[in-house]
Amino acid sequence: METSYIITFIGDDRPGLVEQLSRVIEENRGNWHESQLSQLGGKFAGLVLVTLPEGGASTLETALKALSADGISVRVTPCSASVSIPSARKVTLSILGPDRLGIVREISQALAAHDVNVVEMDSLVSSAPMSAEMLFQARIDAEIPKETNLDDLSDTLDDIANQMTLDISLESV
Repeated sequence: METSYIITFIGDDRPGLVEQLSRVIEENRGNWHESQLSQLGGKFAGLVLVTLPEGGASTLETALKALSADGISVRVTPCSASVSIPSARKVTLSILGPDRLGIVREISQALAAHDVNVVEMDSLVSSAPMSAEMLFQARIDAEIPKETNLDDLSDTLDDIANQMTLDISLESV
């Protein structure tokens, strides 16, 4: 029997970092299934879903923790069943506007108040082409329970957009 784990890691960005992790995972009979890896602020960070033979987690965790000598910090966490909302509608939010404190908090607070489950979020701050103003951009893929009123959620997001000078679009997928 196999068990699933999420490996979380962060280290200084450099060639060979992914190879080091994948070698240790394979040497411990782990199978790399899914991952989200990214360069952020001079670091390289990621999440990796692996399966291991039953009882192999502690050996893998010990081997991965040994990578700390190379400046890689790692954590191994057991997975539970998926938390997808039964019969949920899938939506995507796109956000664009001047960068300022509180954007993610305001939007995530509104989503939580409407029982929206964030499945994936990507964000970045970049310089606007003409004005060099710093712009916040985000894309959020989420699941909304069927009973949640989409118009109410849209109204709440419109209020946030107006208060924070943002463009927030909500699309059903």
